[in-house]
Formats: sequence, C-alpha cells, structure tokens
Amino acid sequence: MKNTFLLFLIIAFCGITACSIAQTPPEGKVLIVYLSRTNNTKAIAQIIHNEVGGRLVSLELFKPYPENYRAIVDQVVHENETGFLPPLKTKIDSIDKYDMVFVGFPTWGMKLPPPIKSFLKQYNLSGKTIIPFNTNAGYGIGSTFNTVKELCPKSNVLEGFTTKGGVERDGVLFVMKDEKETQARAEVKEWLQRIKVVK
Repeated sequence: MKNTFLLFLIIAFCGITACSIAQTPPEGKVLIVYLSRTNNTKAIAQIIHNEVGGRLVSLELFKPYPENYRAIVDQVVHENETGFLPPLKTKIDSIDKYDMVFVGFPTWGMKLPPPIKSFLKQYNLSGKTIIPFNTNAGYGIGSTFNTVKELCPKSNVLEGFTTKGGVERDGVLFVMKDEKETQARAEVKEWLQRIKVVK
C-alpha cells in the first residue's frame, strides 16, 4: 500500500513539473529573428533573449537597403506594390529544431517589411509557435501582425508586442536606452508573462 501511494506521489509530482516546463520550451528550442535598421528592434530582441534564452539572429540581405531614408521608403513601396521579396543573406540551419520563433520588425509604411515576408515564406513554420514583436515611429503596427498571421496559417501565432522606437523620418534613430530601455524591459516581461512564455 505504501509503495502504491509513493508511486502515486512520484507520478503526480512529475505531472506538475511537466506542466510548468511545457510553458517554456528549453533554451535551444527558441529562435529570435529580427530586422532592425535603427537598432530599436534589436534592443527589444535582446531584452526578449535575456528573458527566454535561445538563439538570436539578425536578418541581413544580400543587397542592403540604401542609407538614405527617402530612398528606402521609395524602394519598399515599390517592393510592396510588385510583391518582390528581397533575398536573405542570413540562413537559418535546422529550422525544424525550433518550437518557438519570435519575429521582430519595424513598421514600414504601415506594413510588414518585405525582408520579414521573405523569411516567413522561405521557411516551413508549420506547427510552431510564432510570436511577433514590433517597434514603430508612433503610428502603430498597421497591418503587420495580421500579415504575420496570414503568412503563417499553420502556426500558432500569439499576441504580439509593440512599442514606440525612433522616428527615422525626423532623424531620431536609436531611443531604446536609459529610462526608455528600463520601461521597455518591464513591458516586455509583463507581455511574456501574459502570453505564458515565462512565469
């Protein structure tokens, strides 16, 4: 009788432990991919990485966008109109081993940046948990989160995170530092708890 009760306790304990582990995938199964032009999205990606671990990857293009703000705006408008997907220099090996993929980007013209579309279309993310995060110039996410859902129909897309970054149009670039970074760190942690990625 004692042995049976002891076995029951062990099974119950293992069940409880498994439940709590299931909420947060092992570090090696988390991928954080981001596109950052002015380093604000990069700063958020690093905050997420500090909280959940995993692999942190910056998306780079074979042909980088021009430095001039007006030139990049015109190029992105043309890419969106024609459906052009810029080729990625960055390669993700063994995408299958990741269960949870964070995807970070700025809002460009109220739309998802073409390089992020390239990433989402290039890799098979079926069955994975996809978590978008965004920085913008104060105009919001536009259609970005909806586009992520459209491009990942067989994935579990969780609630995204967004915050105001720099305003490149006005020459205000990196702002995610000092007090703003402290605030962003607290907001990211609260968001990760809300979507049950961390406790």
